[in-house]
Amino acid sequence: MDIFSAFNTVELLSAFIVLFAVIDPIGIMPIVLSIRDKGKIIDPKKAVFYAFSLMLIFFFVGDWILNLFGVDINSFAVAGALIIFLMAIEMVLDIEIFKDSSIAANNATMVPLVFPLLAGAGSFTTLLSLKAEYAGINILVALLVNAVVVFIMLKSTAYLQRLLGKGGIYFTRKFFGIILLAISVKLFTSNLLHFIDTMNSTQG
Repeated sequence: MDIFSAFNTVELLSAFIVLFAVIDPIGIMPIVLSIRDKGKIIDPKKAVFYAFSLMLIFFFVGDWILNLFGVDINSFAVAGALIIFLMAIEMVLDIEIFKDSSIAANNATMVPLVFPLLAGAGSFTTLLSLKAEYAGINILVALLVNAVVVFIMLKSTAYLQRLLGKGGIYFTRKFFGIILLAISVKLFTSNLLHFIDTMNSTQG
């Protein structure tokens, strides 16, 4: 009951937008089309299953990994906010900082689609950063909804490209980039203040 009492539609929507912007299924459409044009195989069902299974596992064991290295969630969230900020800059300014779209095998489902495009360092960092801000149930539902949306988009990549056109894809990418930029600033400031308060209380 406590889990479901923490359900909040505003948090759910915010988490969904952040994850959608970081995973960026619209932004990877040209890469997916390029992979298929080269005769590479992509299985949308497997790609979504593997990617979101990895993110789900990291969501639950990420804290344990942090504890192993002696890092608290707020410090990680501050670092994560910086990475999200850079990813937003990447989207807004059309520069490439993180993504490696190299294709090394005939089957491109795992590499590069699952990793690093869908479930990469940015997604993992974002999950734990959100975990410091929102209730777990809201993040998990947002992750599930994203899985459904990404699957639909992967199944209809060519159609979406025709529907949106180059201008539509460009506008959507910029729009989510600006939203992601604002959310990264919020994550950074709130967790930095919490970190400073914790340090002051410890010293006091």
